[in-house]
Amino acid sequence: MDGTGSSANPFWDFSLAVYGRPGVPACCLALQDGRGVDVNLLLFAAWAGMDCATALSADALERVDSAVAAWRREVVWPLRAVRRRVKAEDDALYRRMKAVELEAERIQQDRLFAAGGLAPRPGGGPALAAANMALLVPGGDPALDALAEALGG
Repeated sequence: MDGTGSSANPFWDFSLAVYGRPGVPACCLALQDGRGVDVNLLLFAAWAGMDCATALSADALERVDSAVAAWRREVVWPLRAVRRRVKAEDDALYRRMKAVELEAERIQQDRLFAAGGLAPRPGGGPALAAANMALLVPGGDPALDALAEALGG
């Protein structure tokens, strides 16, 4: 995930800023590939705690996740599979597929933002973000701990 500028979606802006922090991409990808966690949902949980001062429930996360599940399954995952497949074979196609996958993830984040109904407000922080993210990783994970630490720094 990379990109610049400000959008009409403060969640997307948060995600771009957080994903640019050292260690964050590796933690997110470890949770995605090792635990099956949707990185966009993970970032939504972090954003809710950090920027929206909102403690999410498992039901609330399930509700917003259901709003994007078909998009993730039918668009994002197939694009990711193609991107990964061509990585070692065609650099130009790989770069184009990476850009298309990023755009599909931005659309997913727009949908999460709309479904969540949250807005930035004071009072949030890393502890609340960590508690929200922990709902997505039953039993915890060292990558989740490292991600929570990166959010605090």
